[in-house]
Parts: sequence; structure tokens; C-alpha cells
Amino acid sequence: MHRVTQNAWLKVARSLMRLEDPRAFKSWLYQAVRWQTLDLLKKSQHEQSWLCNNDIEQIGHVERNSGNDELKQHIEQLAEIDKQAIHLFYLEDMSIQEISIVLAIPTGTVKSRLNRARQTLKQKLTNVQE
Repeated sequence: MHRVTQNAWLKVARSLMRLEDPRAFKSWLYQAVRWQTLDLLKKSQHEQSWLCNNDIEQIGHVERNSGNDELKQHIEQLAEIDKQAIHLFYLEDMSIQEISIVLAIPTGTVKSRLNRARQTLKQKLTNVQE
């Protein structure tokens, strides 16, 4: 989260002169953070650990070494909106509220996307093990 914030502030500082309406600063800042987060998400899709151990166990009792590659493959197959939520929550360690701000969606929608992604992953990993 700190890297996103720093990059967003840097971008804001560089382009502040282009802001035409000072009253729009808050929403402009949120958009800058949102775009920085999405850029970071795209750049770091190849990270090793997507989910913490407890979630891996809940998703289907996947063995750690063989399951990580399989889990990453299934995460890559998720809908982009669900993949973003999973990435921000688990890899970037953002709270539901922070994700809500970054993606400009209600907290309930963030929870729904995380739940849908977890259920999809659980189903896929359970099917593979059978």
C-alpha cells in the first residue's frame, strides 16, 4: 500500500498544474491512487504467494509446493474484477475499505467479489483433487 501511495503522490505532484478545478482534487487523487494500484497489480501478477496459508487450506487443502502453481493458474483464470480484489486483499494486504476506495466501488461489492473468487477457487481446487 505504501508503494502505491508514494507513486500516486509523486504522480499528483508532477501533474498538479493540469488540475483545472481545485474542488475536484479529492476525486482526482482517488483516481490517481486507483490507477497506480491497477498498474502495480499488472506488474506484480507473477508474485509467489497469492494467499496466506489459512486461505490455501480453506480453498481445498492444497499441498503447499504443488498447490501454489496450481492456485496461481486458477487465480489467473478468474474474472479480472475478482482477480483484482484477491490481489489487493492478499498480496497488497489492503483492507476492504482501502480496496473500496482504490477500485471506487462499495465495500459490499468488494466483499462479494472476494467471496465469489474464493468460492470459485475452492470449487476448482476441489475438482482437481478428486
